[in-house]
Amino acid sequence: MNRDTIAEILTSIRNADMNRKRVVRVASTNITETIVKILLQEGFIENVRKHRESNQSFLVSTLRYRRNRESINILNLKRISRPGLRIYSNYQRIPRILGGMGIVILSTSRGIMTDREARLKKIGGEILCYIW
Repeated sequence: MNRDTIAEILTSIRNADMNRKRVVRVASTNITETIVKILLQEGFIENVRKHRESNQSFLVSTLRYRRNRESINILNLKRISRPGLRIYSNYQRIPRILGGMGIVILSTSRGIMTDREARLKKIGGEILCYIW
């Protein structure tokens, strides 16, 4: 049985954010490394380091919080395309999240990238998730 690694990383980050944990540990794969790298570039994560423990690699990420973070949940993640239902879009129909404030992560023929990069390169692909 295959595991959905993208859903696992999004759920881990969402659960840590809801419980106000600063550190998230997820299994390291090529896809999760790329997604965490995008989250780091977009400013949702402060830093990332790779940790090896008993023949397995993990990514240890530190979430970014604002100082007055008491009642509002800042980080929202939603898995769109899943193993049972793949969602594809061309570059003209990639949705804009909150008018461009959020990001869409896509899997394209040129790798995993954000919606802004895909529109600039004029390539579409599978919509993996929304983050806002």
